[in-house]
Order: sequence, then C-alpha cells, then structure tokens
Amino acid sequence: MNEILPCVLVVDDELQIRRFLRSGFELDGFAVQEAETGTEALRSATLKRADLVILDLGLPDMDGSDVLERLRAWSSVPLIVLSVRGTEAEKVRLLELGADDYVVKPFGMAELLARAHSAMRRQLRSARGEPVVRFGPLAIDFTARAVLVNERRIALTPKEYHLLQTLAQHSGNVVTHQFLLREVWGNEHIDDTHYLRIFVRKLRHKIEADPTQPQILLTELGVGYRLVSAEAPATPTPGMPGDSASSVAPVAAR
Repeated sequence: MNEILPCVLVVDDELQIRRFLRSGFELDGFAVQEAETGTEALRSATLKRADLVILDLGLPDMDGSDVLERLRAWSSVPLIVLSVRGTEAEKVRLLELGADDYVVKPFGMAELLARAHSAMRRQLRSARGEPVVRFGPLAIDFTARAVLVNERRIALTPKEYHLLQTLAQHSGNVVTHQFLLREVWGNEHIDDTHYLRIFVRKLRHKIEADPTQPQILLTELGVGYRLVSAEAPATPTPGMPGDSASSVAPVAAR
C-alpha cells in the first residue's frame, strides 16, 4: 500500500520561490500543489483537500488577504502567510483574518517547516480534542483544568489559567494582543495591553525555568505571544539564495 503524503498548497507568483518551496517540502515528505494566482489557489483548494497552505500576498489577480478571507469562509486548513510585507500592523491584520502564522521573506526553509508542522499539530489536536497538551516540562490538562511543571501541579488564578489555555489552544502559532484581551478580559479591555504584560510576566515566573530567558511562552514584539514546545531543531535544509536561514530562528509569539 502506498503511503499517503501530507499535501501542501504553495501559492506564489514567483517561479523561483515555488521551486524552492517544492524542493524543501518534498524533502520533508510532503506532496506539493502549486498555484501562481489567487483564482488558481481557490480552485485548487476546492478541488483537492490540502493539509497546509503557504500563501504569498502579492498575487497578480488579487491580494493574498482576499484569498485568506475566502478560504476561511469554509475551511480551517492550517495556513501560513509568506510575504515581504513585515510590518507589525500587517502581521496583526492577517492573523486576525485567520492566518495561523506569518513568515517574512527572505526566510529559512528549516524555520518555515518547523512552523508548518506546528500549525498542523495544533489543527490535529483540535480535531481530536486531546485533553492534555505538553510543552517540554509544561503539561496542561484541559479536562481537569490542571497545569503541571515537571509533573508537579502549580497554582494559577482563573485569569492566568484562561490566558494559558487560550495560548495552548493555538500552540505554536502567534496569538495577537487583541485576540487574547478579547478572549480573556472581554471587548471592553481590547486596548489594555498592560494587562497582558503583567499576566505574561506572572505566568513566566510559574512555568519557565528562567523567566528572564523564556523558552515556552515567547513574545513577538508589537504583535502578541506564542506558546511553543522545546523540541529538537529540524534537520537543516538549504536556505534561499542570499540568506543563511537554514538554521531555525528563535520562534516568537502573538
């Protein structure tokens, strides 16, 4: 019986980028579909189910954000935006529209693959409804509402637990300040980012070995936070011409 490979849909109008991505994903065990326009991408996603979408924003027929919005109207497929647009406002906008992650060009294939696997794991856990998730020494039991570090239960306030739970449900992916504030404190506190800073600091003192050098609860400046597991780095794959990104850069969070 032939093995069914996970399928990634690569949407980019630059042939060189598509070839680079095809090579990296195929070496990592993916089947690859390609689209160079938004129209082709939407048709491809409709006709054949993808397990992951890599989406450029600067497409010739429509903006990639329009493709994202149309996909999110009917699909929860893990989606990573890949773009030269790297402003904080643009990252926040795309993440709020439903992107699972955002990688700025030029990029390293190892980092992109690590983020891709993280997004796919989160989607799989969500589909399975797994009651316990682990991030290195940190374990969160959603059924028992228990949090353990090195197998020892730690005490959290209701707000601390809600914040950690929300981050865990989007593990590996950036969660924006606005989303966290809305989920944990409500719409009336959407601009109170100081709440987040205070509670993130408290959480780090409880779950990190060294709160000043966090390895689990990470920050993406101006955007939000990310909860990640301490895993072995991916096997390096060639970086794009002109960059040295075959090593994984420190992952940041919403």
